[in-house]
Amino acid sequence: MRRPERTERLALPGVLTPRQAAATAAGIAAVQCPDGAIPWFAGHHLDPWDHVEAAMALDTAGEHERAAAAYAWLAAHQNADGSWYAAYADGAAARPTDRGKESNFCAYPAVGVLHHYLATGDEEFRRRMWPMVAAAIEFTLGLQQDGGQLGWRREPDGTAVPDALLTGSASVHQALRCALALAELERAPQPDWELAAGRLGHAVRAHPERFLDKSRYSMDWYYPVLAGAVRGPAATARLAARWDDFAVPGLGVRCVAGNPWVTGGESAELALALWAAGQDARAVEVLRWIGHLRAEDGLYWTGYVYADDAVWPAELTTWTAGAVLLAVAALTGDEPTRAVFGGERLPTGLDPDPGCCLGRETA
Repeated sequence: MRRPERTERLALPGVLTPRQAAATAAGIAAVQCPDGAIPWFAGHHLDPWDHVEAAMALDTAGEHERAAAAYAWLAAHQNADGSWYAAYADGAAARPTDRGKESNFCAYPAVGVLHHYLATGDEEFRRRMWPMVAAAIEFTLGLQQDGGQLGWRREPDGTAVPDALLTGSASVHQALRCALALAELERAPQPDWELAAGRLGHAVRAHPERFLDKSRYSMDWYYPVLAGAVRGPAATARLAARWDDFAVPGLGVRCVAGNPWVTGGESAELALALWAAGQDARAVEVLRWIGHLRAEDGLYWTGYVYADDAVWPAELTTWTAGAVLLAVAALTGDEPTRAVFGGERLPTGLDPDPGCCLGRETA
């Protein structure tokens, strides 16, 4: 087990003790491959987004060398066009199993790179990762549509899919803001990224008709808040509007409205969104609900079908554990995590709707 003193600041009553947080970080570390790759679980595939989520969690627990190895894996496996494939097989060969390229998967490393830099102050790491981030953002913006939204995928044959997903586009908005922060540190102005971020944020906030209707999924409910596109009173109203559709008190958050299935990842991400909206007490409450998903090794089951009293699927996923650690880190004052998810100091881009408020609600 990792040393609990590294995780003392992750103590959150009723959610995690320092020793439990250390066990969760150790559970993620045990799945990480020697080359730095972090699959969903041993023997399963890796996707770039969840790989980064797990790496960020390692940084919250003081496992900076392991997190750096995860980003080095990304740099070593980036395609010539700046992308990554959507999925890779677990194992030394890192064989692609889905050669599609998803826009939010390719953008999200910018969030992790900034998070790691803020956690470590490692200037050499930041400079080494900058070309990787810049190339990934350029690839991603090649999928931006006229309305600002992001086409969600480029097929293996290179065909761009114009359909946009609200959750994915919101995630890219957060990544663009982190990439702009890295550009400022690099003293490499990116006016095109600023325009793209503004257009994308406006689409997420004001134009639901530009996205495929996935409103059955809880991620489309909370992710615009989590990713920083919606804040202030609008965030409070958005989270309140569908609370009863997705929240199952004492158990967690439904992945899909109407289904008797709560999931740990969505619950922890909702907690992070609640924190970002200034609702700390409710965020802690949600994290306490999912204590029943915690396994003996410190990892978390992906979900629970309460109608059948059954864990399903029977997977202990690194990204679920990672989401829990990130939510706890934000709530307990971890500054790097608060910086990338709070967003107060991140560049906002050139917003075509200047009346929109991005400030964090504190009341």
